[in-house]
Amino acid sequence: MKDDVFLVDTNILVYSYDASEPDKQKICSTLLKKCWAQEMSYAIALQNLSEFYVVVTKKIEHPLSKETAKKIINDIIEFNNWQVLELNETSVITAIDLSIKYNIHYWDAILCATMKQNGITNVFTENTKDFGKIPWITAVNPFIEFSK
Repeated sequence: MKDDVFLVDTNILVYSYDASEPDKQKICSTLLKKCWAQEMSYAIALQNLSEFYVVVTKKIEHPLSKETAKKIINDIIEFNNWQVLELNETSVITAIDLSIKYNIHYWDAILCATMKQNGITNVFTENTKDFGKIPWITAVNPFIEFSK
């Protein structure tokens, strides 16, 4: 198990680039800078990168250009301190089972399944409610944890 590695959920990645939420942006940017400075290694799923692209180019108050979003995603993929997690057929079946058993949204379940396949047990997320239902996952909300 990679107990020291945290998956970075999409909302944390988005807030680090969303200037309309300055308090959240500061916390998330500080968190991600630890990875870029090679102080911490983080994991991110391809699903998170896809969601990030849609949200930051269309759904935030001041959207990023598609080219800027692509560059950020490419930098994450290419940087060795980011472990990029892929999903496969097993991920899908496991996600369906998790979604049914724990009554969580499928898209959260697929992240949990992908984490499980890769031995990741920690996640930085604002959505601790659903991730917290999975007994082997430790969900940390940085807005609570790091604002103390």
